[in-house]
Amino acid sequence: MKLLKALFYSLLILFASCKSQNKSVYKADIIIYGGTSAAVIAAVEAAQSGKSVVVVSPDKHLGGLTASGLGYTDTGNKAVIGGLSRDFYHRVWLHYNDSAAWKWQKQSEYGNRGQGTVAMDGENRTMWIFEPHVAEKIFEDYIAENNIRVLRNEWLNRDSGTVVSDGKIVSFATLSGKTFSGKIFIDATYEGDLMAAAGVSYHVGRESTAQYNEQWNGVQTGVFQHGHHFKANISPYKIPGNPASGLLPRISAEPPGEYGAADNKIQAYCYRMCMTNHPENRVPFPKPANYNPTQYELLLREFDTGRRDWFEKFDEIPNRKTDTNNHGAFSSDNIGMNYDYPEASYQRRQEILKEHQNYQMGLLWFVANDPRVPEDIRTKMATWGLAKDEFTDNDNWPHQIYVREARRMVGEYVTTENDVLLKREVPKPVGMGSYAMDSHNVQRYVTPEGFVQNEGDIGVHPPAPYSISYGSIVPKKEECTNLLVPVCVSSSHIAYGSIRMEPVFMILGQSATVAACIAIDKNIAVQEVDYNELKNALDAKKQVLTWKNE
Repeated sequence: MKLLKALFYSLLILFASCKSQNKSVYKADIIIYGGTSAAVIAAVEAAQSGKSVVVVSPDKHLGGLTASGLGYTDTGNKAVIGGLSRDFYHRVWLHYNDSAAWKWQKQSEYGNRGQGTVAMDGENRTMWIFEPHVAEKIFEDYIAENNIRVLRNEWLNRDSGTVVSDGKIVSFATLSGKTFSGKIFIDATYEGDLMAAAGVSYHVGRESTAQYNEQWNGVQTGVFQHGHHFKANISPYKIPGNPASGLLPRISAEPPGEYGAADNKIQAYCYRMCMTNHPENRVPFPKPANYNPTQYELLLREFDTGRRDWFEKFDEIPNRKTDTNNHGAFSSDNIGMNYDYPEASYQRRQEILKEHQNYQMGLLWFVANDPRVPEDIRTKMATWGLAKDEFTDNDNWPHQIYVREARRMVGEYVTTENDVLLKREVPKPVGMGSYAMDSHNVQRYVTPEGFVQNEGDIGVHPPAPYSISYGSIVPKKEECTNLLVPVCVSSSHIAYGSIRMEPVFMILGQSATVAACIAIDKNIAVQEVDYNELKNALDAKKQVLTWKNE
């Protein structure tokens, strides 16, 4: 009897243990890794298509850059933004149509400003400019309305967590010990960590102009297309004109490389700042603990040359706030300080993020307080501050840095500038882009003449909207047959400069899930999805796949 009791209790303990372990194993038709706008939209499409879905997000806050300061949306031609991506901007319009949304200013005071068109488009019932917390609420509404399971603060075990068998991802584990298995996986991160862990080919940095027969890739010394370069001759040395004194901070001692050559460097990151000059909602710029004014000596020298465009990219969003972006030769872009971010460990990435935050926070405090800053700029800057009602759990600082590029998959089809510039026909389109091929500066160096200069700032507009191929969101078949990648897409550096816009990520997130659903229903590889069937499904969901300029 004692033996039976002991066996019974042993079985109970074993059962309880198994049950406890099972709680950390999650299964669904579609597993999405990431918390970006693309991740949310992909999940919504999965739920609305009747598939089980789990979102595994390393982020606590959903929406990526769309909900983290990039409220002055980079849209390009809005007519090619369809499907759920367009629905997002319709929901923004609905929010601001309510008078209760206008807390810090009247709607009439804001008017109808926008990028080449009205901010509030009553005819199309869309709005393209918004506050960060508004975007985040819309994403959270999507999750709640569709009863989507989201696990937050879950970080992929990049070293040993991904199980791949016969060219398929079986499961992946997170650092907390949870395991996720599914039929199809979607990597919707800015970094492409799941893609890399699955052994899929990718590229980091700039390709040469020769690799894909492009003009605007590789090192672009002497090319200035946005004005974000030094327009006067400024000495890069601590003692002007004296190389022996050493370089000022944030200037590379290395030569920039040959024109058109490949390198492993990426365009600069920054935080898109939500600022306000409303006295009741303004938090004065904080002074970082490790503040060092010598970091901004180069800006002083630029001010001394007569620069006065400091406030030009304080783009106005509702309620007397801004989406403040980089502008000029020395600004919020932390040039050259992010090269190792794409491949870096989580710890190293956090160090990079902290360095960027300290740099940018110090820059804001410097311009608003340092007596050497021209008085007209300093006085006006002191009227600005962080918005008290944004990012309230993060000292009013954005949750997400602007990862303008990291890894880029080398998939079945590589989108290049030849696609963006309409020089060739794009096979199997699943969405469209239209924004300029926009690369921020990549490096800051010393010219042969002994002056400081930036390099890598490119802005080339396509002649019309262009299609993005299904082959650019799927890996090569021999590498992985059940993964889709709608953010770190297969493209060259310069083509990605156009694709990397948040509306496009949402478009590709939805299209990726539609393809995933077909692959699940047919029990086939994502590369085997019949394009005509996919196209018909996307058409039914009002995705815009091609452009006819009437």
